[in-house]
Amino acid sequence: MTTPLLLALASLVLATGAEWIHLGRIRNVAALAFGPGKKPSLAGRAAPLIRIAGLAALIWGLTTLLLLPPAAHRSAVKEVEPKERQHLLLVLDVSPSMRLRDAGATGKESRMARARAILESVIARTAHDKLHTTVVAVYNGAKPVVEETRDLEIIHNLMDDLPMHQAFESGKTKLLEGLAEAATIAAKWPRESATLVLISDGDSVPATGMPKMPPSIGGVLVAGVGDPSKGTFIDGHHSRQDGATLRQIATRLGGEYHDGNAKLVPTAMLERLGTIAVDGTKRLPGQRELAIFMTALGSTLLACLPLLLHFAGSRWNPGPQRIPARRISEAPQLTASHH
Repeated sequence: MTTPLLLALASLVLATGAEWIHLGRIRNVAALAFGPGKKPSLAGRAAPLIRIAGLAALIWGLTTLLLLPPAAHRSAVKEVEPKERQHLLLVLDVSPSMRLRDAGATGKESRMARARAILESVIARTAHDKLHTTVVAVYNGAKPVVEETRDLEIIHNLMDDLPMHQAFESGKTKLLEGLAEAATIAAKWPRESATLVLISDGDSVPATGMPKMPPSIGGVLVAGVGDPSKGTFIDGHHSRQDGATLRQIATRLGGEYHDGNAKLVPTAMLERLGTIAVDGTKRLPGQRELAIFMTALGSTLLACLPLLLHFAGSRWNPGPQRIPARRISEAPQLTASHH
């Protein structure tokens, strides 16, 4: 959004020019305002900069809030016709290795926390009103966890370190069974109305047995989590992101692979999927909160500046000086002499 920035820059230029003119007028009466020294205090010298910065911040914040689309908070959810629904079908690896902490830019996040960040990033850039999310958990088998929900809090709770692997018997991760379960669920949806997202740290995949996706699946994204180069010891072996296997799955499903360990899924990749509506406003995460903060900051600076100048604008304090009573008592007393 360039309009708020342009208006803020315009106010910055105009306010700077006005302060320059005002500075020339102050010089003419500097002796009256600041005393014989004709110099303001530190607060007085900083006042023009505070005024300019406060005005620019206030204008940018208010303009941004005015132009941002309003966030809807409805008490009753409006039902969407099945033929108009968009579906996000998530196949989530919940094996114990997803709890290892070697993911993220710092390498200290758990793989499940990184999976949550990837999913939240995708959802934040898609149209929420018609988006229905279905989650299939996969470990030593596959279990549907939630189907066609629009309540994002349910998704957040599922991804918030919930030990879903305890619902399965211990064993090897079977990603193909998760994909088969996803294909069964999506079979009843309209053609090209769903996007399949698989998030995993990778697993060996047999040469045959890849399930065929129904016509409702129009786009496939496979995102890998975990350190792809350095393994972490678990259950008698070193576990790391198997990018080659995940890329193979994406290729066999006709989709795209993304290494999400350090970077989130690019918007261009989501748009290439073609089956999920991406928010075209390119709004940055937290932009509304930043606009509110800048509005409050600019308003506070402009409101408090007169008080600052009143109490600390000048070091000159004209008028009679009050002498403390103790000093008066300590002064030498004149006594009359009698001759």
